[in-house]
Amino acid sequence: MVRVLAVDDEKPALEELLYLLRADPRVRSAEGATDGTEALRRIARALEAGPDGEDAIDVVFLDIHMAGLTGLDIARLIAGFARPPLIVFVTAHEGFALQAFDLKAVDYVLKPVRRERLAEAVRRVRDLAEPAAPPRAAEQIPVELGGVTRFVSIDDIAYVEARGDYARLHTDEGSHLVRVPLSTLEERWAPRGFVRIHRSHLVALRRIDEIRLDAGTTTVRVGSAELAVSRRHARQLRELLMRQARG
Repeated sequence: MVRVLAVDDEKPALEELLYLLRADPRVRSAEGATDGTEALRRIARALEAGPDGEDAIDVVFLDIHMAGLTGLDIARLIAGFARPPLIVFVTAHEGFALQAFDLKAVDYVLKPVRRERLAEAVRRVRDLAEPAAPPRAAEQIPVELGGVTRFVSIDDIAYVEARGDYARLHTDEGSHLVRVPLSTLEERWAPRGFVRIHRSHLVALRRIDEIRLDAGTTTVRVGSAELAVSRRHARQLRELLMRQARG
């Protein structure tokens, strides 16, 4: 269970963030602060109490643009503590992402905050607080080829293309048609690093070589294939690629 301090000098935004955090079953407690000075005071009290103390804080959700001390200022100050809490930035501005990750931020959430995006940030915080799980064996999927059943490793799949109730799996060696809807593979393979970029395509994040924005249209290059990214998926994809580059 995660203990949170949320910091934002705009009270409505802070209240909305706290409401969403408290609705997440993985959050044990969520308290708020409306300025940097108050936030530093609470963090110092938490560190004095220790990880098992009543005032302990596991993560600070920080706005960047605030009167007085900014979120970046606060992150720099607490980075010098012996056991600093984790940091998640919550901001309306994309332009500070590189600075945020230089400060070892766990995540960078853009406003307006969406419930599912915040849930992903909480998951990342929780995973960092738990012992690492043992590596999983390579999962395979059976495919039919000329009356013969072969087993293709999911780790070898670069992207998947929707074909009605079927899906075409693209690997470096070729492609295979399987009778599984793309929506089913999206749900099943999300933990394996596959992300939906379009109603027709699911892509292995680690296999994306390039993302390009041209005249308002976003595309990615996966090997020799160039795939369109829909507007509804473009922002999430950029955030995921940024986190992957960081870590």
